[in-house]
Amino acid sequence: MNFDELPDSALVRLPLVRQLFSISAPTAWRWAKNGVLPKPIKMGGVTVWRVGDLRAKLKTLENN
Repeated sequence: MNFDELPDSALVRLPLVRQLFSISAPTAWRWAKNGVLPKPIKMGGVTVWRVGDLRAKLKTLENN
């Protein structure tokens, strides 16, 4: 899966979020809880993030 080719409305799971931000699973959950990462969505026992939200966060990190 190529993140750059996904539409903003696409949903991705934790392994891709970890890869994008180069973080561990515990860090991803902590960052989501503390608002560092966009708020995830729970769908039937699965946690996902919107690609558009992740892109916006990555952009803010690049500008800092």
